[in-house]
Amino acid sequence: MKELPELLGVLALIQGGAGLLNEFTDWDWGLVQRLGLLDGYEIYGGVTLLVLALALFAVARTQQS
Repeated sequence: MKELPELLGVLALIQGGAGLLNEFTDWDWGLVQRLGLLDGYEIYGGVTLLVLALALFAVARTQQS
């Protein structure tokens, strides 16, 4: 069951990085900038996803296979 937190962590890492890249380079891809809920708070959303990814990786590491 270790694979699920790892997969979710990778997805959160990619989306968080894409959200930050979008803010600083104006690339137009990723989930963070497409959510109307986060208008004006895209940087916070990207950082939150990166922190969530790190937490999911820590959970996956502590689980026994």
